[in-house]
Amino acid sequence: METRLQGVGVSQGVAIGEVRHMGTAALEPPDARIEPAQTARELGRASQAAAAVAADLTARGTLAGGEAQAVLEAQALMAQDPELMSDVERRITAGSTAERAVYDAFAAYRALLADAGEYLAERIADLDDVRNRVVARLLGVPIPGVPDSDDPFVLIARDLAPADTALLDPSLVLGFVTEEGGPTSHSAILARALGVPAVVALPRALEVAEGTVVAVDGSTGEVVVNPSAAERAALARAAADRRAALAAVTGPGATADGHKVPLLANIGGPADVPAALEAGAEGIGLFRTEFLFFEAKGGPEGDGSAPSEDVQAAAYRRVLEAFPESRVVVRVLDAGADKPLPFLSPVEEPNPALGVRGLRALLAHPAVLETQLRALGRAARELPGYLEVMAPMVADRDDARAFADACRAAGLAAKTGAMVEIPAAALRARALLQEVEFLSLGTNDLAQYTFAADRQVGAVSRLQDPWQPALLDLVALAAEAAKAEGKSCGVCGEAAADPLLACVLTGLGVTSLSMGAAAIPYVRATLAEHTLAHCERAAAAARAADDAAGAREAARAVLAAGR
Repeated sequence: METRLQGVGVSQGVAIGEVRHMGTAALEPPDARIEPAQTARELGRASQAAAAVAADLTARGTLAGGEAQAVLEAQALMAQDPELMSDVERRITAGSTAERAVYDAFAAYRALLADAGEYLAERIADLDDVRNRVVARLLGVPIPGVPDSDDPFVLIARDLAPADTALLDPSLVLGFVTEEGGPTSHSAILARALGVPAVVALPRALEVAEGTVVAVDGSTGEVVVNPSAAERAALARAAADRRAALAAVTGPGATADGHKVPLLANIGGPADVPAALEAGAEGIGLFRTEFLFFEAKGGPEGDGSAPSEDVQAAAYRRVLEAFPESRVVVRVLDAGADKPLPFLSPVEEPNPALGVRGLRALLAHPAVLETQLRALGRAARELPGYLEVMAPMVADRDDARAFADACRAAGLAAKTGAMVEIPAAALRARALLQEVEFLSLGTNDLAQYTFAADRQVGAVSRLQDPWQPALLDLVALAAEAAKAEGKSCGVCGEAAADPLLACVLTGLGVTSLSMGAAAIPYVRATLAEHTLAHCERAAAAARAADDAAGAREAARAVLAAGR
């Protein structure tokens, strides 16, 4: 019997196929004890297993490339984290086996993060995956992973680790569904980069039996279990029509009546540039430079320092050279909270999400910011493109002024901007624009701080929905302020990758949209179907709703009527 389930759609497209479940293994080792004479052997086993897992994750990252590489290399660092390994050694010395010591040390750290309610919740799934891989290696059992299959399938899992998501073969894995996770989890981000339809936060997803046929709509978040022949045919036709529409629309982003909306790409480094160019990106709207810092493993010598000015300048120049006549918007290092770096000397905070992160961390370590700004200046020298540099986590005019002053002091010839990720910045956007030349809305963090809802906790995913009317109100405030000041206000958060929401954002007055490269064709084609007036009416209808679902349906109705 046909059943419809509702999750959170995180990657465009429709997938129809039989279900395969993620492989599992009994990974909790027995609580066995060792004799003192066995301590050295167990210490060696633990160290070798952790090193092997780190090497495997690094190799997977190299194979995957792009944004996935940075994510996996950051995860590899977890496998040999000095504090965790010190705890493992302590437990082995006290009489635990290597596998039990690893299991308990990771469990203790995981519990610490969860109990503190920290923003590092994003890392908990990654941490669990590293633990499972090290313990599996020590136990000599297969590491849980994507099942083998000769035929294409839809993958269902409790959650997907980056190491599994990054190397999915789109020719075999038609789409995936997870019971946990959120729209900004690593698995969701990587699914969009791969162009694989995906739905997350689907209650009771694991109860769908192996071999059952499902239809996964990554746009709406709907999963149809045992779809009828008519339903399958309808979905297949809709998918084919959509692909034809995508192929038919080319060129710069614009509404049906010619209102220009530049469509830019979000990247983590030079490796992501080819996909952006292939998708027809009109520039780079978000260059996440922190991935360069994680990729360097704390510096060229791995000594815990930032990558050198030369290393940074070379990476920045490769991106700028790829877009000689376009905007390249670079976000300076966004570290702290869920992205700790040793050279920023992090201190233990009760809630790092509300502590010293982003621009705050850079202002506390001005030499790091100065080096990055000098590297950017060198990279852009004598190139014809348009470098723009923005700061993350700007709270008020003082923050904006401090960043603009730092750019001037470094002699950087580039437009300066502020990311709007804190409600205060949206509310006082016009004040920020007295100090900087543009705004860029990071909708992921803006939603998190607006609704006090951790962006990685599936239980509160409805509050992370970018269709929430309160979030749209803040976007409108920032866009209106920019228009009043004659300046630009773009969106570089995941909201821009939703084609329907892209129309609403355009109607709110947003001047550019930046997203993962795979989403650009979908957004381009959808914008081309509607006039600016239709987008404005859809935006007004969405803001008038009381919840995210109502906002989405109200906008959909307006746009459908305007075709």
